[in-house]
Amino acid sequence: MSKQSLVLKLLTVGDGGVGKTTLLHRYKEDEFITNTQMTLGVAFVVQEVNIDGTMVMLQIWDFGGQEQFRFMLQRYALGARGAVVMFDLTRLISLEHIEEWVNICRKDNPNLPLILVGTKLDLDEHIMVGDDLALEAKEQYNLFDYIKASSKTGEGVHETFSILARKIIELEKAGQRR
Repeated sequence: MSKQSLVLKLLTVGDGGVGKTTLLHRYKEDEFITNTQMTLGVAFVVQEVNIDGTMVMLQIWDFGGQEQFRFMLQRYALGARGAVVMFDLTRLISLEHIEEWVNICRKDNPNLPLILVGTKLDLDEHIMVGDDLALEAKEQYNLFDYIKASSKTGEGVHETFSILARKIIELEKAGQRR
């Protein structure tokens, strides 16, 4: 294992069933799984990556999206350096709920960098959320980027975490974090 020069705690949040666990499995294991179990509370993925010559250890916290786990999330979110706010492109309601996820993530750090990710891109015949609505939400909640991803094909998965890690490093070098 290479020497790390940076450790980043990242969050993945979104409604239950949007594909958080599946996306993280694709990211870590580079394979698509069809039968995931509901995340009870929180699960973890650790991945070492090279971001522009800097070795970065990503500690990714996968939060269960069900209502009964939300009371725990603000405590678990402490110390996070960024978050992936996910919604299901085939379920408009999951985009409508991102305000709650943004508020949970930013409760203790209103400047926390957040990237918006629309999942299940491979289900193109069932997509109900257009880019216009997603980009509107990105602007409304001050999210720094929007990307679409498919855990099935792998499209957008690695980019999601690379873009987020790069943004955090950029902000920290510029001294904009509190």
